[in-house]
Amino acid sequence: MLHYVGLDVSVKSVSICVVDGEGKVLARGETSSDPDAIASFISEHTAEPERIAHESGILAIWLTRELEKRGLPIICIDARLTHKALSGRINKSDTGDAEGLAHLARTGWFSRVHIRSEASERVRVLIGARERLIRMRKDLEAHVRGVLKVFGICMGSVGRANLRQGFRDQFAEAGQTNPALGVMAGMFIPIHRALCAAAEAMDEDLRLIARQAALPAAS
Repeated sequence: MLHYVGLDVSVKSVSICVVDGEGKVLARGETSSDPDAIASFISEHTAEPERIAHESGILAIWLTRELEKRGLPIICIDARLTHKALSGRINKSDTGDAEGLAHLARTGWFSRVHIRSEASERVRVLIGARERLIRMRKDLEAHVRGVLKVFGICMGSVGRANLRQGFRDQFAEAGQTNPALGVMAGMFIPIHRALCAAAEAMDEDLRLIARQAALPAAS
């Protein structure tokens, strides 16, 4: 007899439901959002589940990978379509959602979500971090330029030379004209330098990854 499992996942706990091929509920339970605890519960109630389903969400990528490492046939399904499928249930609860997910796994009425590889996720994280650093640097520069204009100081254009040292030089010079600007320059210049250095280091890491990805695979 084929068995199917539904996981309704929250940050701290997971509701689990196991059904057979005819839709009969074989087991229900709740455990922590720990892959070992989830795998242990499933193994206690079914030796070889045909399919285990959970929704896309904040823990979906991590949990899918971890359960795959433990040899479980886990799939992540689109939460938006799942919500539509489960919204008609009379008793809306974590336990009910877990059962609904188990039935979706059994019937195949779901849209599977692609889970990125760990290597792809690392690149994505680095790209996101780089974008955040650049946005922080631009926000700081825009704020400084706006403040200086109040005092009649218009900063000139700045190139990338020496991690945008031209911006810091102009800011330091403006700080000498007013005590308040001097305090501001003393606080912001080290932060600006750190943001530029971090973004440059992130660029180099991404260039290295790109070069390695472009190399032909060894035969």
